Amino acid sequence: MSNQFDVIVIGGGPGGYIAAIRAAQLGFKAACIDEWKNSKGGPAPGGTCTNVGCIPSKALLQSSEHYEQAAHHFVDHGITVEGLKMDVAKMVGRKDTVVKQNNDGILYLFKKNKVSFFHGRGSFVKAAEGGYEIAVAGDKPETLVGKHIIVATGSNARQLPGAEFDEKLILSNDGALAIGEVPKKLGVIGSGVIGLEMGSVWRRLGAEVTVLEALPTFLAAVDEQVAKEAQKIFVKQGLKLELGVKISEVKAGKKGVSVSYANAKGEAQKLDVDKLIVSIGRVPNTNGLNTEAVGLKLDERGAIIVDDDCKTNLPNVWAVGDVVRGPMLAHKAEEEGVAVAERIAGQHGHVDFNIIPWVIYTSPEIAWVGKTEQALKAEGRPYKAGSFPFIANGRARALGDTTGFVKFLADATTDEILGVHIIGPFASELISEAVVAMAFKASAEDIARICHAHPSLSEATKEAALAVDKRTLNF
Repeated sequence: MSNQFDVIVIGGGPGGYIAAIRAAQLGFKAACIDEWKNSKGGPAPGGTCTNVGCIPSKALLQSSEHYEQAAHHFVDHGITVEGLKMDVAKMVGRKDTVVKQNNDGILYLFKKNKVSFFHGRGSFVKAAEGGYEIAVAGDKPETLVGKHIIVATGSNARQLPGAEFDEKLILSNDGALAIGEVPKKLGVIGSGVIGLEMGSVWRRLGAEVTVLEALPTFLAAVDEQVAKEAQKIFVKQGLKLELGVKISEVKAGKKGVSVSYANAKGEAQKLDVDKLIVSIGRVPNTNGLNTEAVGLKLDERGAIIVDDDCKTNLPNVWAVGDVVRGPMLAHKAEEEGVAVAERIAGQHGHVDFNIIPWVIYTSPEIAWVGKTEQALKAEGRPYKAGSFPFIANGRARALGDTTGFVKFLADATTDEILGVHIIGPFASELISEAVVAMAFKASAEDIARICHAHPSLSEATKEAALAVDKRTLNF
């Protein structure tokens, strides 16, 4: 049968399209089903990450960073800019072009690797001879049969009760990426990655941005020292942060959105904004999968239950990415997608959840891997800490960005690196050295003794590793 496959992947995001391509490379007849559409109704594989997440947000962050540099920092380099203005429509248009390039790139990779692509919504029909019957609902409805099924349907933005997304005034990450003009006042509920990144974009372009966070601490998942530094920097930049708030009502009207809340002291407050971004987390996307038709088990959050190898309760049915346990990160999904394809082939696919890096693409960037200092204290594990500020790094001074520092945490006895935390320029790139080091169980001394190029920002990682043992070269 032409519609009989060894591996069918439902979902074409980072976990899904990578899994399909790897399966095809391993010799399987593979198919990928994805329903995302571009503005013309055509296929737009890549999932949330490519269409309304990682890729478009980085495009807008880059554009807004250029604007802020021209407006406030070029003068330090002897560059005078007159008549500076921002064409938001062109900025958003560039973002859309970047997204389309990535969509087209995935379609090209499918063709190159002989992955059959089906544009539409995939769902289970029943267990069938040879595997499982999968329906494709779209412009061209089809029924496929796959021996192995990999579910990679991702996640959706969590809605705040009483503040449903209309993507015009009350925005999810989708609407936040398509704002047509700089709002005078922008509200953000939630100080997570999406909220801070989108708040940063529009703050740089001139919006008055207020972030409301329910938790009493800022960036609770981040190392406490880094979080405190980030909060200080963001407030200095003009971001208004209110912690420990309790939202009581959100009202959208003709002129904007009104948010009623109690502050950390319990005092009634009201925030009127032109637009409101709600960024309070994401929920697994299992709606419409028809899991009950085959008995695929979900947990109380709606996530698919899997074991350590991403196996579900059904034979030959797997699940990866945001739709299962673990951090909702594109690169985590990619790693799981590759691992599952290799496991289907009888290989030993491997994902180490202890060394998955995290990044917040604000300015300064924040990146980390491994344990935080507060986690080590809670565990009672003896450790050593060392840090080094970018203000003492020659390359950072030349760049004109000396904010932040690098921090190493190492076992007090073995010196094994337990965690690395960076806030500062290009933290998203610098963290990879720490991930590699931790993957090979390196010690802080190993990093300290490796030759790093001079001048480079990576010298700050070397200095932080040296500082673990109270040493420094002071470049």
